[in-house]
Amino acid sequence: MREDASNRFQSSQCIRFLLTSCLYTVKLLQVEIKNLNSFSSVSRAIDFEISRQVQLHSQGQADQIVQETRLWEEGAQKTITMRKKEGLSDYRYFPEPDIPGVTLSEEYVDGIRSSLPELPEIKRRRYENMGLSMQDVLFLANDINVAEFFDATIANAADVKLAANWIMGDIAAYMKNEKLSISEIKLTPLELGELIASIKGGTISGKIGKEILFELMAKGGTVQGLIKEKDLVQASQFTLLFMLHYS
Repeated sequence: MREDASNRFQSSQCIRFLLTSCLYTVKLLQVEIKNLNSFSSVSRAIDFEISRQVQLHSQGQADQIVQETRLWEEGAQKTITMRKKEGLSDYRYFPEPDIPGVTLSEEYVDGIRSSLPELPEIKRRRYENMGLSMQDVLFLANDINVAEFFDATIANAADVKLAANWIMGDIAAYMKNEKLSISEIKLTPLELGELIASIKGGTISGKIGKEILFELMAKGGTVQGLIKEKDLVQASQFTLLFMLHYS
């Protein structure tokens, strides 16, 4: 079977496509779609069938998703029921006699599950529970290195939202301009946490914090070391009043 320049299949045989529904914890059901005569038809049929099943689930009508054969109508751009099938026997499936069955104990499965790293969906849910916006969640969880940097930063008691803002803002911009990954910059999660704490505690201003941040990303070092080296401690309101009174 092949496809020519006109995007049509060169075959006289019927083309069938099995779409498996595995939304959330829904029982796996197979929908067979016929009358697919091009790759673009396959793509559109998949999109329609996914939308149809998702809509039925969202409307509480999941029981209407049944094992059946559906027909793709090119003109209407939708699938319609062609015939329903009672079970796997109707599809002429049968066990492979040369492949023995495999039984996995719950203990074995739990051991494998516990050895896996945190899955993206669980990570996103954890970030959502921290009060981060979906934009923040997707940005941080999309790159494992960025996620690890963020987690290490807040592990040092850094403000969650401020840490996300710094990483998504100035740090991301610097990495883009310098064509570096977050693991290649000189800034460490520990020092980002220290920088956030210094700004939040009033030791330095946000403006000074940005200056320190760029130096930390480019050259490394420590927040406290740069503050002392450049004499960047922000004067408190009491100190300013004292200086004005006695000047």
